[in-house]
Amino acid sequence: MSTSDKLNSSRAPEPVGLYPHARRVGNLLFLSGVGPRERGTKKIPGVELNEQGEITSYDIETQCRSVFNNIRFILEDCGSSWDKIVDVTVFLTNMKADFPTYNRIYAEFFKDNLPCRTTIEINCLPTPIAIELKVIATID
Repeated sequence: MSTSDKLNSSRAPEPVGLYPHARRVGNLLFLSGVGPRERGTKKIPGVELNEQGEITSYDIETQCRSVFNNIRFILEDCGSSWDKIVDVTVFLTNMKADFPTYNRIYAEFFKDNLPCRTTIEINCLPTPIAIELKVIATID
C-alpha cells in the first residue's frame, strides 16, 4: 500500500457522494461518515418515511446497531478491526431524545475498547437518518 490509499468495503452502504469509505495514511485509517443504510438499497433500518421522503418515525436503537455493523464492515474490509478504533465522533440529530439509548448501545459495543469520543447534536444529516459516526482506527 502507498502512504495514502483510498479504500472501500464491499459490505458497507455505498457512499452518497464522491468519497471513499476510508483513507489510509501511514498506520491510521480515517473513515468517512457512516450511517445506518444497507448496501444496495435505499432502505434505512429503523426509519419510516412518508411519500415526500421525510422521517415520520425512527428507532434509534436499530439505527445505532446498523451504523456500528457498517463501521465493522469497513474496518474489516480495509484491514483493520473494531478493537483498533482510537477515536469516534458521533453526530445525533436529537441529543435529548436519543443520547440515552445511543450511549447504552455504545457501551455494549465498546465495552472492551475505550476510544476517545465526541458526541455532537446537529440539525440534520445528508440522508434521513438520526445518527452518523466518523471513526479513526489504527491499521498494520
